[in-house]
Amino acid sequence: MSPRITDPEQLKELLGIPFTPEQTACIIAPPAPQVIVAGAGSGKTTVMAARVVWLVGTGQVAPEQVLGLTFTNKAAGELAERVRKALIAAGVTDPDVIDPDNPPGEPTISTYHAFAGRLLTEHGLRIGLEPSTRLLADATRYQLAAKVLREAPGPYPTLTRSFSTLVSDLLALDGELSEHLVRPGTLETYDTELLRELATAKLSNADLRKIPEAAEARRSLLGLTERYRAAKRSRDLLDFGDQIALSAELALTRPEVGRILREEFRVVLLDEYQDTSVAQRLLLSALFGSGTESGAGGHAVTAVGDPCQAIYGWRGASVANLDDFPEHFPHADGTPATRYSLSENRRSGGRLLQLANGLAAPLRAMHEGVEALRPAPGAERDGVVRCALLRTHTEEIDWLADSLAHLVRTGTPPGEIAVLCRTAGDFPEIQAALVARDIPVEVVGLAGLLHLPEVADLVAVCEVLQDPGANASLVRLLTGPRWRIGPRDLALLGRRARLLVHRAGHADDADADQRLAEAVEGTDPAEVISLADALDTFLIAGDAADDGLPFSAEARVRFARLARELRDLRRSLADPLMDVLHRVLAATGLEVELSASPRALAARRRETLANFLDTAARFASLDGEASLLAFLGFLRTAAQYEKGLDNALPGGENTVKVLTAHKSKGLEWDVVAVPGLVTGQFPSGQSREAWTAQAKVLPHALRGDAATLPALDTYDAKGIKAFKEEMKEHQHTEELRLGYVTFTRPRSLLLGSGHWWGPSQKRTRGPSAFLEALYEHCAAGHGEIEAWVDEPAEDEENPALAERDADLAWPLPLDADALARRRAARDTVLAHLERMAVQGEKRATAYGPDPRDVPAFEDDVPLHEGAFDDVPLHEGAFDDVPLHEGAFDDVPPDEDWDWDALPAERPPGPPET
Repeated sequence: MSPRITDPEQLKELLGIPFTPEQTACIIAPPAPQVIVAGAGSGKTTVMAARVVWLVGTGQVAPEQVLGLTFTNKAAGELAERVRKALIAAGVTDPDVIDPDNPPGEPTISTYHAFAGRLLTEHGLRIGLEPSTRLLADATRYQLAAKVLREAPGPYPTLTRSFSTLVSDLLALDGELSEHLVRPGTLETYDTELLRELATAKLSNADLRKIPEAAEARRSLLGLTERYRAAKRSRDLLDFGDQIALSAELALTRPEVGRILREEFRVVLLDEYQDTSVAQRLLLSALFGSGTESGAGGHAVTAVGDPCQAIYGWRGASVANLDDFPEHFPHADGTPATRYSLSENRRSGGRLLQLANGLAAPLRAMHEGVEALRPAPGAERDGVVRCALLRTHTEEIDWLADSLAHLVRTGTPPGEIAVLCRTAGDFPEIQAALVARDIPVEVVGLAGLLHLPEVADLVAVCEVLQDPGANASLVRLLTGPRWRIGPRDLALLGRRARLLVHRAGHADDADADQRLAEAVEGTDPAEVISLADALDTFLIAGDAADDGLPFSAEARVRFARLARELRDLRRSLADPLMDVLHRVLAATGLEVELSASPRALAARRRETLANFLDTAARFASLDGEASLLAFLGFLRTAAQYEKGLDNALPGGENTVKVLTAHKSKGLEWDVVAVPGLVTGQFPSGQSREAWTAQAKVLPHALRGDAATLPALDTYDAKGIKAFKEEMKEHQHTEELRLGYVTFTRPRSLLLGSGHWWGPSQKRTRGPSAFLEALYEHCAAGHGEIEAWVDEPAEDEENPALAERDADLAWPLPLDADALARRRAARDTVLAHLERMAVQGEKRATAYGPDPRDVPAFEDDVPLHEGAFDDVPLHEGAFDDVPLHEGAFDDVPPDEDWDWDALPAERPPGPPET
């Protein structure tokens, strides 16, 4: 290629970006291995895009010879768009001048998993993988694992956990084996040797005695894992872990694949490299680094990442990959790859960066090449931190909501505000508090979708339709705001349900052994107590004479109406899934109810319902049958494990985003609020699960990143104590990284808060280390302390517990104001309909049938001459229709036309629509 760019200054002018000297050095570096340690907000995506422009524009590489990999589809799309626009802005590619015989090439940018999938599609036959293999979704993985577990022959005396937990454990162990490329036989050998060694050791405390228990359980779980893998192979299925593991095996054992890819892609960009797993590192190293058949590197691989933001260790990521990149991807002569740094933050003000740098000081000491963040020139005094410590959890949520409401009322767009929580536990309270203040809000992440009222009601109806024994779902409907059945009538309905399956009991002197045997020999499905069956009795005339139960008159009417509605809906269960769901929505009036809600709440609930329907539309069950029964099984899986639906990212609506701190990585807002900065919550005091006590965790010695993890040197009291202390410190480091990510999201304002009394705790919580750091930062003059309540007295009790003990009315009383508004709207509509009926009668008397009552003409219905002769036109019928200039230019003049009757002036311009 002929060079179009020859100087870095020319690149700055073409792209219109004033690159810093650090950025320029990374951009114009020669095409050789390099790692860029890019701090938060330092413009790593901009640098990657500009590096592609530089290498392409200087003629060192063609656009189609560039490969870029990142983690999410959203990030891949953004990087691809950034690269494409940068190439066009620099004049390297011209979208308006395209030669059809020689179209311009484009860089290949995708996710790591998509890249692995492409490898298997194109080269999988080299290791015996059929092209017909399909990818498993998360919830479907759980369905298959549960099927395997139910069909396992057993017994498994060491697996004492619940069925649902065992399903999760099985998948966790399978994932760890794939992430670290550990064969099941290797794990079996390790645990066997471990048990032999522990057989002669003195296990003096409970922690030591858990080690052989966990090893025995892991061996049993390993057997189930192998059965699960066999089930996947028999169905030609893969999950994401299999994709990476098999592609790594392909790269490690078939060197010709690496030669093909290195010829195809001369430049490789690896984004968020600190979040890659050991298997992904081995895959990439085998293709482009020291793992090639020559053993030397030299390929132009650029990895970008930040070890201080490595927050996904709990799901298999290894921060050691970024630290060890120079050795894994050396130069052609064997010397380590070059390391660069980006440390000028152009996102946040200097005061916010001062806080983040203080938190990250221990992290910088652990990793090479990490520098403290610097603000952009002139932004040293920008940014504000506000903190508060309130008495109760409720007061904290109110303070947070009031603060955000004030910001919105004073001009801050809701879309520039985010609330970041350590966990999703506070989402409902935060959403309710913001909605109560008319603040548009979006809860990001679908893990809690099924618990939101509008979706839960829809699912409850579907459960009742599919399963007459779904008593819990039916009770939800009966006690909900639509039917409002009280406790007395609900208890009577339950009594009638029991009477329907009642069998005469044994006499008191019957043989006790006989009664016991009959009690445990099984239950006839036809004799299961069903509230739905009891509900159907109200469709039968004279139901009061059946059992004489004193139901109230209102309950009888409501029971009959609900039973009739459910019976009508059951007729459509064989229809396509989406038809069934929309029919349920129409019959239950849920969409109308959402429309009648307050505006902000209605909008959010409609979006929630739309997200759920989108999920249903994308659903494909394990067996390929998208029926209501299969979909409900998918939903139960998602609700049980809270992973099947949790794949959402913040939308583009102008709403306050409420999400977890983990989901905020890579995002930014003007204002960020971080509630729950209390002891044990954020940073979390819960230690990471250890292989010494959990069967689902792979022993550290078998992991590819074992050198960075705590080791258990001796199997005695001293050794296990030291190991637990190291694990606790390791978890503290993980939480510190998460805090660093959280506090570097805002551009201008950070709100941090905590409380003393939690919603259900008997002991006080108090400020965490993070909130105390914010307090000290503000006390030093860099922010504002809005509230700081002293610690409660020792004998004080949690006021939230007293509130929970108070009596509550059931059914809940209706909102009087909302009820009055809806009834007023009803009366208005009824009065309008009555007036229209009266006017219709008068019109019919004067002119015959109302033309508006005639069905609309279809396009293919011919009109006969004089079709509208009988349609009366009232005086001034067209007075409000504006005429644009020249409206009648094409109309031939008529000699009898009364031109004097036309207005002297015509309205200018085209008619309004």
